Amino acid sequence: MLILNKLRRALSDLHALIFPPVCPVCNATMREGEQVICNRCRVAMPMTGYIGHIDNAMERRLWGLMPFVQASALFFYIEGSPYRRVVHAFKYGSKWRLARDMGEWLGGEMARSRAFESVDVIVPVPLHPLRRMWRGYNQSEHLAEGIGRVLGRKVDCRSLRRTRYTTSQTRRTKNERWDNVHGRFEVRSGAQFAGRHVLLVDDVFTTGATICACAEAIMRAAPDCRISVVTLAVSQREVADLF
Repeated sequence: MLILNKLRRALSDLHALIFPPVCPVCNATMREGEQVICNRCRVAMPMTGYIGHIDNAMERRLWGLMPFVQASALFFYIEGSPYRRVVHAFKYGSKWRLARDMGEWLGGEMARSRAFESVDVIVPVPLHPLRRMWRGYNQSEHLAEGIGRVLGRKVDCRSLRRTRYTTSQTRRTKNERWDNVHGRFEVRSGAQFAGRHVLLVDDVFTTGATICACAEAIMRAAPDCRISVVTLAVSQREVADLF
C-alpha cells in the first residue's frame, strides 16, 4: 500500500509538470497569471464572508456545542454546485497540492482580517492511520500547511490522533455523524496545548460533529487552552436557517 501511494503521488506530480494547470471548478486551462482557480470562477465563488466577522452563522451552529473563540469558513459547500469539485479533487482525486494552495488562499483571507493573530498552533483534524495509508495523505494537513505558511504558525500533526477507524461521514444522518466520531480522538500530551490558542482545521464543516469531537479531546487534555475553528467550506444547508 505504501508503494502504491508513493507511485500514485509520483504520477500526480508528473502530470502536474507535463500538462498545463486547469481550473478545478470548470476544467478550463488556466491563463497566465491565474492561480488555483480561474478568474471567472473566482469571481463567482460562493464566499461566506465569515472570516473576521463575529456571530456568523457557523459560530451560531457551534453555540452550546463547544467553547470557542471564533469559527469561519471560506466558501459555501452547496449541493449540485461545481465548486464542490474543489473539495472532491483534493479529497478523492489525489490533488494534494490543491489542498495546500487553497489553504494559502484561506490563510491570506485570515491574515487580512487580523482576527487570528492570537493563534499559537494549527492542528488539522487527523485521519485514522488506515484511511491515511489508503488515501496517501491527509487533506486537512495540507490545508493547515498552507494556512501556516501564510500566518507563520507551526502546524502540529502529531499531538491529536484518531484512535478508532470509522466509516465515512458523507452519507450519515446528523445523529449518526455524532455517534460515529464521539470519543474517537485523543491527545498524546496535554502539555502541547496548555494555555495556548489552538486553531482546528478541516476541509468541510457540516454538522460540526468531527470538530466538536476533536475540541472535546483537546479541552480534556488542556482545559486552559482556547480553540478556534476554520474550514475551507461550510455546508450551506446546515447553516441556512441561521443567516
